[in-house]
Amino acid sequence: MLLQANAKPTAIATSPTVMDIEASGFGKNSYPIEVGYVLPSGHTYCTLVKPEPNWTHWDEQAAQTHNIPRELLAQRGMSAALVAQKLNADLRGQTVYSDGWANDYSWLGALYEVAQASPAFRLENLRLLLTDNEAERWHLVKAQISAERGAQRHRASSDARLLQLTLQRIRNP
Repeated sequence: MLLQANAKPTAIATSPTVMDIEASGFGKNSYPIEVGYVLPSGHTYCTLVKPEPNWTHWDEQAAQTHNIPRELLAQRGMSAALVAQKLNADLRGQTVYSDGWANDYSWLGALYEVAQASPAFRLENLRLLLTDNEAERWHLVKAQISAERGAQRHRASSDARLLQLTLQRIRNP
């Protein structure tokens, strides 16, 4: 990116990469069903993940929340190995942030374990980017942006974009 002398980068250019992972449910046997991220440029990527044969946990309530039927994953999902390759190619060397770090870390671990690979990027908790004051305002600002955007799919890339927009607004009111 070229900048003129004394020009400030735009808020979006200074935003981190944010990832969100949708899963088959919560708990020990849950696994990723969709991975999405938004880059500092605002470019988003999202893909369904095809369940592995031993990934059998399925929570109907989670499926209704995400509106992703298991059959769709089987038909249109990418294999864990291909998803891991794509994530590594696109995110190599970056620190990527997640608001549900504990769960997302676990689901990402399941993905890479099956793919017999390691992430080429680092996943961190989005909370690390916030001051205490910003953290206190997070949910209110996120709700405001969500209302401004109108109805959105509860999907990984849409959720990641909402998180990035919230961070931008908190930092640059």
